Amino acid sequence: MLSQQEISDRFEIQDLLYHYAHLIDQKQIDRLRDEVFTADVHVDYSAMGGSVGDLEETITFLKAALTDELFPNSQHLNANIQVELDGDSARGRVMCLNPMEMTLPDGGSQTYFLGLWYVDEYRRTDAGWRISRRAEEKSWVFNAPEFMNL
Repeated sequence: MLSQQEISDRFEIQDLLYHYAHLIDQKQIDRLRDEVFTADVHVDYSAMGGSVGDLEETITFLKAALTDELFPNSQHLNANIQVELDGDSARGRVMCLNPMEMTLPDGGSQTYFLGLWYVDEYRRTDAGWRISRRAEEKSWVFNAPEFMNL
């Protein structure tokens, strides 16, 4: 049976994950710094062709990659959230279904879909739970433009 603290921790981590997806899809990347990630976070987006690095490298990459001009629309849908609590730290595995509308070089657009897992570590801070480590695991890709090589 889960304690009230464990139930609260799980809900807070779940809310953190949904908040991450919302900020990414709204392209409010700077807010990740204070509202989602720890200052010493390590993020590995390389499974889908992205950056690997610390907080500032991650923020820089996301701001450059997720422009309105290149990706006018996206949705990061999180599901099957698995969390293992250990006091003030936790580990998690989160399924993400990610449709992306991409502007093509010819001026048209194409919508493609990514299936991936986030493999996370979380830490309780004075400001609440935060992601301290995140790595993507590629599951599948559907309808991506050929030049992307995903």
